[in-house]
Amino acid sequence: MTEGTTSAAEGGDTLTRLEQEGEIAADYLEGLLDIADLDGDIDMDVEGDRAAVSIVGDSSGRDLQKLVGHDGEVLEALQELTRLAVHRETGDRSRLMLDIAGFRAKRRAELTELGAQAADEAKNSGEPVRLKPMSPFERKVVHDAVAAAGLRSESEGEEPQRFVVVLPA
Repeated sequence: MTEGTTSAAEGGDTLTRLEQEGEIAADYLEGLLDIADLDGDIDMDVEGDRAAVSIVGDSSGRDLQKLVGHDGEVLEALQELTRLAVHRETGDRSRLMLDIAGFRAKRRAELTELGAQAADEAKNSGEPVRLKPMSPFERKVVHDAVAAAGLRSESEGEEPQRFVVVLPA
């Protein structure tokens, strides 16, 4: 069985619900692309326990950068709007993840490296390592990378200044 899929006996209803979320999100985003007069293809998937929708464009991805914005701010807003559109249709809260022009995939790789480096620094110095404030998505990626390196981390502070602290062993 491939990652992100479950058998009908293990939770096919959940998979069907997540696929439905992806379909609703894709329809909403298609309309948005039409209104903005932007070209892009929409890919849907189920990753773990959430629907994942990506908007991909031509190889340069320049057109879609408008939908990403500075540090992904527009992407975050569009993700929330897309989640609201899904909620309006289903009545259920959505945890859908949106990626545009590979921004989140690239950012995930950068944050995984940052988490691994912070874990090494905490191991070597024996001192906690505090990182700059991050979005919930970014913090989760860093927490996962730190855990993979065998250390613990926690989030501190209040949004939007919440940040990760990597703890030494």
